[in-house]
Amino acid sequence: MSSIERRQSRRIMVGSVPVGGGAPVTVQTMTNTPTADTEATVAQINDAVSAGADIVRVSVPDREAAESFREIVRRVKVPVVADIHFDHRLALLAAEYGAACLRINPGNIGSEARIRAVVDAARDRGIPIRIGVNGGSLEKDLLEKYGEPTPEALVESAMRHVDYLDRFDYPDFKVSVKASDLFLTVNSYRLLARRIDQPLHLGITEAGGLRSGSIKSAIGLGMMLAEGIGDTIRVSLAADPVEEVRAGFDILKSLGIRSRGINFVACPTCSRREYDVIGTVAELERRLADITMPLTVAVIGCVVNGPGECVKADIGVAGAKHMCGYYENGVRVDRIPCESVADELEKRIRARVRQLQENPGEPGIMAVRLP
Repeated sequence: MSSIERRQSRRIMVGSVPVGGGAPVTVQTMTNTPTADTEATVAQINDAVSAGADIVRVSVPDREAAESFREIVRRVKVPVVADIHFDHRLALLAAEYGAACLRINPGNIGSEARIRAVVDAARDRGIPIRIGVNGGSLEKDLLEKYGEPTPEALVESAMRHVDYLDRFDYPDFKVSVKASDLFLTVNSYRLLARRIDQPLHLGITEAGGLRSGSIKSAIGLGMMLAEGIGDTIRVSLAADPVEEVRAGFDILKSLGIRSRGINFVACPTCSRREYDVIGTVAELERRLADITMPLTVAVIGCVVNGPGECVKADIGVAGAKHMCGYYENGVRVDRIPCESVADELEKRIRARVRQLQENPGEPGIMAVRLP
């Protein structure tokens, strides 16, 4: 697993999920359905949870949404964060209705009396607060001071909100300082990580569509996570929230921080390939999306790199003439027809998962080395 030395942070609890203080980095997403549409929002949350989401955020823009939020929280089995701007009354309702966290910037909700009311509601119910600063909505005086969004401007904005919570002696909060510019975001988090000991929520805001946004997020979040910065992440995509969750786990999986589901090691293929590797991997990813047990599966098209990759995998297949070498626990145990690789691998992977579920203390299928 990862040898990354993580930044030490204070632990908070978002519902039953620990964030910070050495807890696993959590993966979040946000619904994009109208919150007042309870059925659609519940369905989207459940899809995100099936994909592995640890925490889901829901916007609460008005009283109708707040009333729906109460029913949503009752019907899902994941901590739900209430995303609120400006109206402290909505924050009070969300706290009363079961929010696991309030995403609200204290400085944007009016008088100190209103801020105190929200903090007191959070304290009474053991609800943390998330401060979220965005490069696209900085205060006018900070834009005038710095001329443009800069890391110093984002952190100064964040610290204004932090100061309110410090004044009311409420340390249970997390902070984000997001921007759509990758380097602005990374440098902002680096500065902030040295200023506070609360958990940091990572993200590249408005990162883009599925492909480009995933790449930008992987680079930016990867840079910070590799430095030990970050306690919870959201990959912000103009896409289905399920894709955000999948991308988040792929990022953590690549860094060895968390494992969930199958890690496919697959070659890009060349003329040496003995079967359709690209089609096989695409088909297996689709068929095996329901598997949550961490497994490494190597799908390699020829014998040049195939055996070397397969010996490092839980299950692997290396292309050969007509019959591909099949590996378990790093040892070749069988040969399978190249023309039916996808079907054979799905069957054997599912059998392996069942065996490990039934016998969690055993290493799996006993492999016998072939001559």
